[in-house]
Amino acid sequence: MITVLVAEDHPLVRRGIVGFLRTQPDLTVVAEAGDGVDAVRLAVEHHPDVAVIDLLLPRLDGIEVIRRLTRDCPGTRVVVLTSHTADADIFPAIHAGALSYLLKEATPDDLADAVRAAAAGEAVLHPRVAARVVAELRSGHAEAPNALRDLTERELGVLRLIGQGLSNAEIAQRLVIGEKTVKTHVSSILMKLQLTDRTQAAVHAWRHGVLRRETDP
Repeated sequence: MITVLVAEDHPLVRRGIVGFLRTQPDLTVVAEAGDGVDAVRLAVEHHPDVAVIDLLLPRLDGIEVIRRLTRDCPGTRVVVLTSHTADADIFPAIHAGALSYLLKEATPDDLADAVRAAAAGEAVLHPRVAARVVAELRSGHAEAPNALRDLTERELGVLRLIGQGLSNAEIAQRLVIGEKTVKTHVSSILMKLQLTDRTQAAVHAWRHGVLRRETDP
């Protein structure tokens, strides 16, 4: 079973999403939240496989929720479900760690399929969102791939150890975390820095002073 958290501030919309997902034999909703603070709290409590997050949440906005889930629940994949297609919404969400970005005009089956894909580590973007991402990359306006500021402190720590040549097992032992968690961090690092493998990540760490930062006063 794929465990899911749903964060949506409109009760009727949230109930509709939760109700539909519960009809799927391979999905189970373990928590639902009406605001960002509860979304983070419940995610930390339940560690769902997938979190379906609206961007406009009270108390804590969706972008910050995504950042905190990326930091505190690295095994949880985030599917954004929103009505907003502005660049100011799309790119911060992706940089914060969202894997998929759907619009609320999507069909229920589209959402269920996106949740399944996210659980498998596969991204799903609404066609209009995908078009914006491609346009930005082609225009050269997207942020540089060395945007280390998008990494969490834990991800920076993992990147430092990759730069030192440590394996996932050695990193897990050094940080006292599971090897599966390390793999999740590595995947997130590669995605955020737009790199293809850990060798590139190691070179990136040296080139941009990540290892020097560890020993700087």
